[in-house]
Amino acid sequence: MSDLFASKDASIHTAKRNQAEAAKLSFRTDDYELARRGFIAAHPTGIIDGPFGIPAWDVTQYDFLNASEEAPATVDPSLWRQARLNNIHGLFKVDDGLWQVRGYDISVISFIEGETGWIIIDPLTSEQTARVALDLANEHLGERPVKAVIYTHSHTDHYGGVRGVTSQAAVDAGEVEIIAPEGFLHEVVSENLIAGNAMFRRALYQFGVFVPPGPQGHVDAGLGKAVVKAAAGLLAPTREITHTGEELTVDGIRIVFQNTPDAEAPAEMNFFFPDKGWLCTAENCTHTMHNLIPFRGAKARDTLAWSKYIDEAMHLFAAEAKLVFASHHWPRWGNDEVLEFLARQRDMYRWIHDQTMRYAAQGLVANEIAEQLELPSDFLDESHTRGYYGSLVHNVKAVYQLYLSWYDGNPAHLWQHPPVEAATRYVAFMGGADSVLMQARQSFEQGDYRWVVEVVNHLVFAEPHNEAARALQADALEQLGYQSESATWRNAYLTGAMELRGGTPPIREVHRKEVVEVITLEQLVDTMAIRLQSENVGGIDLTVAVELTDTGERGVIGLQRRTLHFVDGSSDAQTILRSTRNTLVDLAIVARTFDDALAAGDIEVDDADAVRHLFNNLDVHSTGFNVVTP
Repeated sequence: MSDLFASKDASIHTAKRNQAEAAKLSFRTDDYELARRGFIAAHPTGIIDGPFGIPAWDVTQYDFLNASEEAPATVDPSLWRQARLNNIHGLFKVDDGLWQVRGYDISVISFIEGETGWIIIDPLTSEQTARVALDLANEHLGERPVKAVIYTHSHTDHYGGVRGVTSQAAVDAGEVEIIAPEGFLHEVVSENLIAGNAMFRRALYQFGVFVPPGPQGHVDAGLGKAVVKAAAGLLAPTREITHTGEELTVDGIRIVFQNTPDAEAPAEMNFFFPDKGWLCTAENCTHTMHNLIPFRGAKARDTLAWSKYIDEAMHLFAAEAKLVFASHHWPRWGNDEVLEFLARQRDMYRWIHDQTMRYAAQGLVANEIAEQLELPSDFLDESHTRGYYGSLVHNVKAVYQLYLSWYDGNPAHLWQHPPVEAATRYVAFMGGADSVLMQARQSFEQGDYRWVVEVVNHLVFAEPHNEAARALQADALEQLGYQSESATWRNAYLTGAMELRGGTPPIREVHRKEVVEVITLEQLVDTMAIRLQSENVGGIDLTVAVELTDTGERGVIGLQRRTLHFVDGSSDAQTILRSTRNTLVDLAIVARTFDDALAAGDIEVDDADAVRHLFNNLDVHSTGFNVVTP
């Protein structure tokens, strides 16, 4: 992939811009000390084997970050500093009884010493990285059984590695409790299965998964170094936290919870350890301005609620807190530090919310507000409120969307042509391809890369095989990437440049069985419904009673008017399907055909021809669809 990337150097405009930005920076000098505080040991190689024939994690790829404190011309100097901080890795002591493993996943795993074993907070993204983290803790701190796992929220990097620290058998036997916020499993299904296929492809841009590490390539993800190249799994929670103030004693450790739904995640919680003075802020407060809608896509986050949850946490817990830690980055120690950190995070999100809606009330639309607002010095002089993961420009648009939708009120934007049709017309209006390229090259030489990207994008969509247009678009995207303080912006720009030069990644089928196999029958049918090929099932009226022979689960799937419905339990139906849960999951995600399962004797049906309508008209999801080309 690195040959396809064919990166170029920073232009004179980019070099001057980044040099000027470096002169403006003035941060606290102890962040490196905080990020290294309590270091015990590192993984011996920094390379963790993965399931796809490549390492799931390899910290050695980022050794170039240690060569110089000064950023190269191809990296925003503020992002370079964040990337160096995120490059610090190993097992760290946070306090007596509390440790973290950082730097072997985009997220952080925390270990708490309970009376009889480990309480684990957020077991990373993959089984491979989580197992290595647990092994590192057991090796240096003494081996303990895992007694509980806490998921702080419903994003993959906070539950996906759970099978690396425990098993379904241990959970079923009551040996391990899994605690999560209310609505956790519903939101996992919503985000990773219903929106998952489109989200996965877009996430390649957000995280720069295929951009090779280096000063002209991938340097960071803002929240952490990078995403793991391995699959996520899931074990369902055994207990959900339903309200703020709920208190549990977990393996002898008292924990008081604060639910924070629709802040950083639709299902999320902070919690406090009153006998220890530890406050966990999940992903609600980290060392970056977060994003209010990630590039990969998600539900717009409620910035006002987010700010108020932080304020509530301050009133509930902060007076007694001696440290604050999260599931990304490093902790802050000392009550004064805790209070200042939380207050500045609270005020940042409130400022974005209030100022966006202030200008919206004056009639400005999202793009106009994003150009109008500039982050004030109150936030620029602390790195943890700068936009390494989120960015003020796209956060403003997220606030606007939450309240006022994608539509800006101008009827000219109500029914615009789709990209290819619009692009063809734009290029014709601008005098044809040669005219567009000539003028765009002049803009490129002037350093107006934003305009080049906007204009040449029309030519690429009108003439996707125009190599000169693709090359110029890639060059302009690359320079924008080099100028981005936000790691996600840099990754998106550089991924776009790479795919314009070298093509999209290989197409492969995506089934996500690791998540699907633990969800409810109703949620399974919901995932089938977004695969249903409506054009093929017109006029079919069908009800199928499903009986799972191994779990005893029952329900009825209805197909009427080209849509699927589900009723839990036993009910009258036209035909019956009997199978194991595993077989039904395979059919629902099109990992196996109906006829193959029937021939193998893995399903029993009263009317095979009728049930074929249900399973033979489901889309196969695959990655690799085009993004920067039509």
